[in-house]
Amino acid sequence: MSVKLERLCKNLSEIFRERVQSLTLVGGEVTLEVAAADYFEVATTLRDHPDLRFEQLMDICGVDYVAYGRTDLVDFTEGRSPRFAAVSHLLSLTHNWRLRLRVFAPDDSFPVVASVTPIWNGANWFEREAFNLYGIMFEGHDDLRRILTDYGFVGHPFRKDFPVTGYVEMRYDPEQKRVVYQPVTIEPREVTPRIIREENYGRG
Repeated sequence: MSVKLERLCKNLSEIFRERVQSLTLVGGEVTLEVAAADYFEVATTLRDHPDLRFEQLMDICGVDYVAYGRTDLVDFTEGRSPRFAAVSHLLSLTHNWRLRLRVFAPDDSFPVVASVTPIWNGANWFEREAFNLYGIMFEGHDDLRRILTDYGFVGHPFRKDFPVTGYVEMRYDPEQKRVVYQPVTIEPREVTPRIIREENYGRG
């Protein structure tokens, strides 16, 4: 463990105290986990505190932990709870260190966490992406709408329980002269590859 990362962990522990739900250092990377209720305030302090100074947000991604730690991925009803998390990667230009900040949405059926766009403007499209792909709502975001799929898309395609074929498909209808949505027409099937060998394979 480097002296610099030791100092970062010490600063985080002293500044946030009981608001730290988890603080780990693995593989040279520091991860701080906080509750959704503290997320916005913690993020503001991470940016503004002179001993932290995370001026730059590198990215935010959504994560679905429904099958976390499981060996069977068939039944998705008993995964880790809470299920959805927003994970931010932060950079301090002042101190030259990085931090992973993770917050879980407290309600799996309607995941909501605070938007950090008022803190880091760069969060805008990242939060829209997490909303689009995982259905995580970011409270306080000024323009939360889909960014990667069309507006008629049903569901959130990066959720672990989202079907590979989706729910609806889009096509152009020449009679109506417009794009229409319809239920998926692809039949689910299991593809078993055939092995084709020459007659004298392995005999020579």
